[in-house]
Amino acid sequence: MTARSRADLATASRIVVKVGSSSISGDSSWRIPVIVEALAAAHARGVEVVLVSSGAIASGIPFLRLDARPTDLATQQAAAAVGQNILVYRYQEAMRPFDIIAGQVLLTTGDLEHPTSRSNARRAMERLLGLRVLPIVNENDTVATQEIRFGDNDRLGALVAQLIDADALVLLSDIESLYTMPPSDPRAEPIDIVAADADLSGLEFGATVVNSVGTGGAATKVSAARLAAASGIGVLVTSADLVDKALSGAEIGTWFEPSV
Repeated sequence: MTARSRADLATASRIVVKVGSSSISGDSSWRIPVIVEALAAAHARGVEVVLVSSGAIASGIPFLRLDARPTDLATQQAAAAVGQNILVYRYQEAMRPFDIIAGQVLLTTGDLEHPTSRSNARRAMERLLGLRVLPIVNENDTVATQEIRFGDNDRLGALVAQLIDADALVLLSDIESLYTMPPSDPRAEPIDIVAADADLSGLEFGATVVNSVGTGGAATKVSAARLAAASGIGVLVTSADLVDKALSGAEIGTWFEPSV
């Protein structure tokens, strides 16, 4: 059943949750068990949960003894190859106490654009969910090139939600909700609900680069949320620290109403 409001997240059958690099990498890696605990609680009540997680490149940087996020594609790919292994290991270790098995799913834009590979991806995801596995989806940064990348995992989260006909999409951020302008501006006001036909042209959602390890920010979340909402999927944008409340249907964050 499509989530028509935040409250419906408490009873939704299938939810996609997306978390970015800045929330779970480096000094923020402590947050992985916190997020997993919330996902496990939803999983325990029968929800089919899919996690779209960034962080492969950021997780690989310290193991390659790099001082910062690499700028050349080859080193980014190398960092992703190392970091994806570390990232999934951390998630699986956090899931072990809950007796949940993680399944790694790496996608490129071509996988979702071409009918055959899209059908294969959907079938694999459906089978994983049927087996009560918790899929962890990320862009396949090891083979993706700049020209064919999703651009950010907010969009990937929306596309995965469309792929598996999710009831809702939860985009986790560094702040509790979206604002009418950058939250550092004293005139900024939190946005409670975005109607399906709302005109957002007068709002300022800021830059797309948020820190040294990831890309994203308010602008990409708005774009992804509207993409999913246009497909009839309700979307909540809120803080990663509030993921447990989000999945319990609390009145938090910014809710994007589904169009149909």
